[in-house]
Amino acid sequence: MNKSYDINEFKNPLFTVDSALFTVIGNSLKVLMVKRANEPFLGRWGLPGGFVDVDIDDSTDLTALRKLKEKTSVAPQYLEQLRTFSGINRDPRGFSVTLVYFALVAEQDVSSHIDTVEDAQWVDIKQIADLPVAFDHKHIIEQAKERLQQKALYSMVPVYCLPEYFTVSQLKSVIEAIIGKTIQRKSLIRRIEAAEMFEVLDEKVKSGGRLAQLYKVKPGVDIVNFERNLSV
Repeated sequence: MNKSYDINEFKNPLFTVDSALFTVIGNSLKVLMVKRANEPFLGRWGLPGGFVDVDIDDSTDLTALRKLKEKTSVAPQYLEQLRTFSGINRDPRGFSVTLVYFALVAEQDVSSHIDTVEDAQWVDIKQIADLPVAFDHKHIIEQAKERLQQKALYSMVPVYCLPEYFTVSQLKSVIEAIIGKTIQRKSLIRRIEAAEMFEVLDEKVKSGGRLAQLYKVKPGVDIVNFERNLSV
């Protein structure tokens, strides 16, 4: 006679969802961090995230968005799964698994609306090494940054870091801040034209003593990937 399956017979790992959100402020790449107001790692900084609520979250995507809204007031247009991190030594409470998302968002104010977070801030990526960080989030941020840098070279993802209306120079500056290198303007213009995901507006703005064309992302378009990286 087959014995019915009882999930309570097994020890289940802790399962959380975390998000590494990046933006560019003043030509510097920054990541969104929250200061923990509870144990473990009270007073340390970490990525915004938390446990899945099976009663209200239909998917881990919704968990990520819910936790971002609660802990930082940010609601990104675009989130992408990075990878899963797991191990016995990640969390002092036991074996833990976290599914990590990452994204780029336009610069915006952040604030927390939950008592488990003391503060929420954009932190310069160069300051992470010296920051008291919870769990293995330094390693996760490094992995997310590397993936973002790769995508900045072969896709139009960096545009999600810009305001609604932007110029070629603004997009160029954002990409350069992400990858830490200078790119060729002509290559970027060709990529903008080939992507067919932007609207050219009937207005220009002053930029460096001349008039610069304004662009915006077409509604409902998907991110365009290219076979070759941008020329640097």
